[in-house]
Amino acid sequence: MSEQTSKYSGSFAQRVLTWFDEHGRKHLPWQQSVTPYKVWISEIMLQQTQVATVIPYFERFMQSFPTVFELANASQDDVLHHWTGLGYYARARNLHKAAKVLVDQYNGEFPNDIENVIALPGIGRSTAGAILSLSRNQRHPILDGNVKRVLARYYAIAGWPGQKPVENALWEVAEANTPETRCANYTQVMMDLGAMVCTRSKPKCDECPLQADCIAYAQGEQTSYPGKKPKKVLPVKETFMMVAQFNQQVYLEQRPSSGLWGGLYGFLETTTIEEGTKALSLRGIEVVQTQPLETFRHTFSHFHLDITPVVAVVNSPPTKQGAEMSSKWFMLNEPIEVGLAAPTTKIIKQLV
Repeated sequence: MSEQTSKYSGSFAQRVLTWFDEHGRKHLPWQQSVTPYKVWISEIMLQQTQVATVIPYFERFMQSFPTVFELANASQDDVLHHWTGLGYYARARNLHKAAKVLVDQYNGEFPNDIENVIALPGIGRSTAGAILSLSRNQRHPILDGNVKRVLARYYAIAGWPGQKPVENALWEVAEANTPETRCANYTQVMMDLGAMVCTRSKPKCDECPLQADCIAYAQGEQTSYPGKKPKKVLPVKETFMMVAQFNQQVYLEQRPSSGLWGGLYGFLETTTIEEGTKALSLRGIEVVQTQPLETFRHTFSHFHLDITPVVAVVNSPPTKQGAEMSSKWFMLNEPIEVGLAAPTTKIIKQLV
């Protein structure tokens, strides 16, 4: 045991709370004048995303939507625009849906019991527990990625947490260790330990209040826990994106609300350049010249997408918009204030 960690004693919860008092994060934007609304927005943004990345997004979001009422009354385009660059856009669509439910059914207040919080769009058991614990000091275990790593190493729980038996074992120890008091601080410190000490690679074990009886540390097998997701070869798909351009304007269509990049604006996608030219013509956009740009790859969790942008030069103004979807011409030299997927933004930057 290191000299640094020898000062920690007592139960699991007592040790981590002692560490929190000295080292825990207490000055993040959503930790000031805490409300369930602030905690909810931060927790959703922090899924799959680092704190440093989230902070400026959170601050802009709260400036535009300071309460759940502004969020519920906003357009989906505006919400997605504020999310552009954070990825996993279903999170933003579910935030918007849940805000409407909170206003319609709960007068803008978060429900007090966890079952009703879990019933809101986009909120699972761990996120619901974090919201009620951090904002109302209720006793609920949480199990986000950081907490899974701490518990899997401490108890040497083998296997990938995506497998139900492994997840159940982690929930069991998460429940057993959650104290009856200082619940908000305990929830925060478990996330802090995973983010700051018990990191994926090169964990700082000599700074950890749990080092004395951590089984993975005793085995020298810290990075073996938690188990890795079984690898699979991702399939590769290909698409052309038709970049219809008239002077300094480009044509974008809003995608369907569900599915890939749901609700975001993007270029018309097609399997061949010829099909793309024809599809644009049906929208009143007559293409006089096409020029493919360099193909690039965008990777999703379940496949690679090889994208070839095709500049489709238009010499006369379009005569009509697409009837079946929301579509607009945007100026390249002005801010585009709708939600855009990362590949769309990348292509537009090449044109400016």
